[in-house]
Amino acid sequence: MVKSCLKRKTEFGMLLASPKGVAHVGCTAEIIEVVKRYDDGRMDILTIGRVPFRVTQFLEDSPLLEGLVDYLDDRERIIDPKTRRELTELYEACHTLIFGDYPRTVEGHEPESLSYHVAGTLPLDLLWKQQMLELRTEADRQERLVAYLREWAPHLQKTEELRLRADGNGHGLN
Repeated sequence: MVKSCLKRKTEFGMLLASPKGVAHVGCTAEIIEVVKRYDDGRMDILTIGRVPFRVTQFLEDSPLLEGLVDYLDDRERIIDPKTRRELTELYEACHTLIFGDYPRTVEGHEPESLSYHVAGTLPLDLLWKQQMLELRTEADRQERLVAYLREWAPHLQKTEELRLRADGNGHGLN
């Protein structure tokens, strides 16, 4: 976790840590809910990502991982309406296959944050999500997500078909 002089106590910085090291691009996260408190002071928390940033310098003298950050703005690039529509359709299909429920929140989402919503909702690979976070245009993120979900959706469909077959006698639904 990277701490960046934030004004609210419920917001902090998050970075991906892997065996290869700590990513330099992350995002602020707001604590939405404390799900569980443990006797030793630890907590399970529910968060939502807010503003992307890049760490410019890690502070060595801190017992916590702290650093100085620059907040990242997206560059302007027109979002292709066809790409947005395809992303919405693929997201709805994948969400329904994974969670067994149609997503209710995609309709009113702002076009400039749809990619973050989709990537944050679906259980995508963390390193892949990191790559998405590092892209600086919404159009690039949407195009990348469409390509990813085009390949992933058929796999999810096949997995669902196998699950349904396993629930039956192997010859179709009972």
